[in-house]
Amino acid sequence: MDKLLSTAGKPGRHGHRDRTLVLVTHRHGLRVSELIALRWDQVDLDAGLIHINRRKNGTPSTHPLGGTEIRALRRLKRDYPATQYAFVTERKGPMTDSAVRKLIARAGREAGLGFPAHPHMLRHACGFKLANDGHDTRAIQHYLGHKNIQHTVWYTELAPDRFKDFWGD
Repeated sequence: MDKLLSTAGKPGRHGHRDRTLVLVTHRHGLRVSELIALRWDQVDLDAGLIHINRRKNGTPSTHPLGGTEIRALRRLKRDYPATQYAFVTERKGPMTDSAVRKLIARAGREAGLGFPAHPHMLRHACGFKLANDGHDTRAIQHYLGHKNIQHTVWYTELAPDRFKDFWGD
């Protein structure tokens, strides 16, 4: 994840926007459609909250923002002040799904991942990170907006410590 962040945020006209895009997508398990539809009225930087409108009939939720995200989003808002959407092009319109896919693919190549990267990998990385950190399957389900828990259990099936505290000795 760190390699992808550093290559996505390389110096350039949109380096900070691209790095913030990868960070927010990973931390909140966003689908591309959710990311490109993210508007500033869904982000409360003072309260440190982001409202996620889930696609694919998912359950919407409100997530806390970490300090790194708040600082990155504040700068992004300063860099692109007169926009409705959080992630925009030079012309101030929302990014397209194609542009996001190309950005992630390029960052993956530059990071030397050795396999083609795509945005949905960031969503999966979020689920696996939460499971590996020991979070409850139901909590992960709601965080990712899954209606059906079957879409969530595969993250926890592979968690190495899932049986760690079963007996307590």
